[in-house]
Amino acid sequence: MQVAGAAVGAVLGPICNLLCGCVSSKMTTALNLPSNLDVLVTQMKSLVDRREEVKDENEAAEKEGKEIRAQVVTWLEDVEKLELKVNPIQEEMVNNKKPSACFLNCNKRYKASKEVEEILEEIKRLLQARSFDSGVAYTTRRPRAVEHIPGPSIRGQTTASKTLDKTMSLLFDDRYRTIGIWGLGGVGKTTLVRTLNNQLNTTSTQTFGIVIWVTVSKNLDIKNVQAQIAQRLNLITEESVQRMAIRLHQRLEKEKKFLLILDDVWEKVDLNTLGVPLPEVHKGCKIILTSRRMEVCRKMMTDVEVKIDVLNDEEAWQLFCEKAGDVVHLEEIKPLAEAVVRECCRLPLAIITVGAAMRRKTKVELWDDTLKQLGRSVPSIEGIEAEVYKPLKWSYDSLQGNNIKSCFLYCSLFPEDFSIEIREIVQYWLAEGLIDEQQYYVDSINRGIALIENLKDSCLLEDGAREGTVKMHDVVRDVAIWIASSSEDGSKSLVLSGIGLSEISVGEFLNSSSLNRVSFMNNKITTLPDCVIKCSKASTLLLQHNRALEIVPDRFLQGFEALRVLNLSGTYIRSLPLSLLQLGDLCALLLSNCVYLEELPPLGGLRRLQVLDLSLSGIRELSRGMENLCNLRQLDLSHTRNLKTIQAGILSSLSSLEVLDMADLILKGEEGEEEEGRTTFEELRYLDRLLIVSIRLNRAPHLTSEDLSWITRLRGFQFFIGPESCIRTRITTINDKRVIIQRASLNFLQESIRQLMDIAKSLVFDDCQGLYEILKELFNVRGFASLKSLTITGSSMGLRKFRRMDGGYDGLPNLEELALYRVDGLAFISYLVNFLGLGFLRLKSIKVVGCSGMKCLLLAYDDRKLTLPNLEVIKLDTCKNLEGLFYNSESNMASIVPNLRTLELENLPKLTTLCEHEETWPCLEQIEVFRCNSLVRLPLTKQNAGTIKEIKGDSEWWDALQWDDGETKSTLLPYFRPTLPKSLGLGGGGLNNGVGTMWPRKIER
Repeated sequence: MQVAGAAVGAVLGPICNLLCGCVSSKMTTALNLPSNLDVLVTQMKSLVDRREEVKDENEAAEKEGKEIRAQVVTWLEDVEKLELKVNPIQEEMVNNKKPSACFLNCNKRYKASKEVEEILEEIKRLLQARSFDSGVAYTTRRPRAVEHIPGPSIRGQTTASKTLDKTMSLLFDDRYRTIGIWGLGGVGKTTLVRTLNNQLNTTSTQTFGIVIWVTVSKNLDIKNVQAQIAQRLNLITEESVQRMAIRLHQRLEKEKKFLLILDDVWEKVDLNTLGVPLPEVHKGCKIILTSRRMEVCRKMMTDVEVKIDVLNDEEAWQLFCEKAGDVVHLEEIKPLAEAVVRECCRLPLAIITVGAAMRRKTKVELWDDTLKQLGRSVPSIEGIEAEVYKPLKWSYDSLQGNNIKSCFLYCSLFPEDFSIEIREIVQYWLAEGLIDEQQYYVDSINRGIALIENLKDSCLLEDGAREGTVKMHDVVRDVAIWIASSSEDGSKSLVLSGIGLSEISVGEFLNSSSLNRVSFMNNKITTLPDCVIKCSKASTLLLQHNRALEIVPDRFLQGFEALRVLNLSGTYIRSLPLSLLQLGDLCALLLSNCVYLEELPPLGGLRRLQVLDLSLSGIRELSRGMENLCNLRQLDLSHTRNLKTIQAGILSSLSSLEVLDMADLILKGEEGEEEEGRTTFEELRYLDRLLIVSIRLNRAPHLTSEDLSWITRLRGFQFFIGPESCIRTRITTINDKRVIIQRASLNFLQESIRQLMDIAKSLVFDDCQGLYEILKELFNVRGFASLKSLTITGSSMGLRKFRRMDGGYDGLPNLEELALYRVDGLAFISYLVNFLGLGFLRLKSIKVVGCSGMKCLLLAYDDRKLTLPNLEVIKLDTCKNLEGLFYNSESNMASIVPNLRTLELENLPKLTTLCEHEETWPCLEQIEVFRCNSLVRLPLTKQNAGTIKEIKGDSEWWDALQWDDGETKSTLLPYFRPTLPKSLGLGGGGLNNGVGTMWPRKIER
């Protein structure tokens, strides 16, 4: 027994000791619960207090743009998790639900105490880690994704808001990686892009890792631009341009997506030199640039350009009110304030500057004075010169090339808001010697047109109200006059054009000896000073469009001995002063529309004369000595109804003549019809330098091989063939070699017509009877590959569903333009297409005006597939029975017009559908719809809405449109521009009523 007891004791003793120890330990743990809870409360309070301190430190570091260390973020997260465990325990303590001392609750008491001990260990660990010896944030700043750029916004500007929405849409469209924002200085480019940047800062959906704003400025400094990017990326910049480019490239390559905004760009910025990954290589790279010059956008290879226009009237008024204050609403001030705003011409920079200058000024006299000051080209209003004129002058200073600055200043000679004929201004520049002389005069004209485009790209000129014209924004014109008034480079001008002057006083010519150009055009001047005014340096004198002016005193011109340009067009002068003959440097004499001028003095002494414009004048014969004008390059005799003949030998003596317009003077076209002493068609063959000619022939001439040789050599021609027309014509097609057959019939045709059609690019049938027979006769043998444009106007087709003519050839295989004006008896263009066997494979433009019988533009029949693969433009106007554009019997087909870009529709009351079957036009960019109230659906869906650049129409039509879904309409809304209608219809069909010449289109070699 003893042995057994010893054995049992030996076994149970350690077990009992262990059990007793465990029980003792558990009992101790359970008994320590109250004290542990007290420690928990104290320690947790210390931990929470430290957490709040760390949060405050984090907030301060983040305000400095610093990145919070990862261990700090983890520590805060651990504290938050721990607090979730502690809160229920503390809530029990608050509710006096302390664990019971009863033995039966000992197990629960132990577990609770054990949990508290574990929490205390975690608190201990967190308190030990709370010091963060290296700080809560990294010492280097981590850039924010978007930084707010302070400055004015576009708040309250509807037009700018739409442009912003459009730009934002382009920004998130993967098709566009580089976006150009361009427009006139002070128009709001920076404000718009700044608003875009700040909007990205508040947009939760923006996906760019970083948006970088850089101000480039006029004098490009690559190192400065690099420094701005580096600063945004927290990179050190003490390196060479090349080393900095490498570092920037390496850093930006790490960004999955980034946006670089380059503001105020004046010249190309080489991204490789800068160190920015190219957008076409780094697919996450997007670039927005702002510039005053479209040319900069081209050089920067932008994918899309957005032009910023001036404000509308309401926006201009609201902006002015914001800057000037409530004073503008005072009864006695408001009319003056509104007039002041009009003088600012809707340019934000001018409105802001003038508005700030007039803020809270309540004296009527001050407002009246400001209005008068703004009427001057150099107003003495605080801030105007420094804040408006000088910034705009930067655009002028940046112009590159010989004489382009003088060309720009020359445009300020025209009145405010005046549409300047491009051909006219280029003639002036040439006569002034501002364009480098080329071998041929027409090449110099092309050079002038290139300069015009350069000035337009720089926003110093803009498109005028009519095709072929340009104009100056009024503020830009004021800046030009301001520059010219203090110019020392030969551009000093006296500009008093379009201000209602009835007379010119000698006092207007103060300091006349320093004047280089003088403009009194578009006034109501009745008399000129009958005295010598010394303007010995003046090279230009513009007096045109003073209707009441009947006499130019002989002595008046004596003081202008250096004149190179003299324009007296549109005056009622009856004779020219003899002092004109003393102007030995005169290069351009313009007498257009001088209807009472019937006789010219002998002009043979003006040996330097290059341009003589007598169009629409009353002259009855050319002046004596005309044959001596050996340098005459351009002679315009169009619409000179009183000029019946030109003496034989005069034209052939003008050895330098390159441009001749005498479309109203009928030349005999048949041998044996010559009248003694009268010029003939054959005389033109002796003008070796002739490049452009516009003439009228009574019938188709007999063309010899020699005739065909010189006609083929021409760069441009207009041959009006047929009886004299009562229409004063100006051709409007884009081609430069035109044959216009007027009032002709079948018996009129000769083989020479086909010979000319082989050379011409454009063929026009005007008011021809029996056109069906004429077309059948002309096209019954072969087609004409050189013709690219066909215009039919004022004729009766009488075409129905005729089968095509025999031959199996395309009558016009290279046709690019088709225009129909007032054509009767044609229900579908398809009938004409089928009749002539036209394939329309190259057709780019269709224009139909005033065709009342047309029901549908094109339809497919006889199993012919309807497709126009290259059509880009459709313009339709005043076709009262037109119901649809296309009808194709096939139910499953590809798009009829896959490349259509422009659609203009006006005055089509019955038009209900654009295409028979549901299809979308994937390339459509421009839509204009006016007075087409039955058209309630456009071929636009979410899939192709992204190509649209602009939709014009009236608001009621827009609101009534039906859409497949609301998203399409909201996507297109930024592109809609409420606009008043413009008529496509041209009086006299395809030929303008009014006056014109073949200018100003660029002449191709």
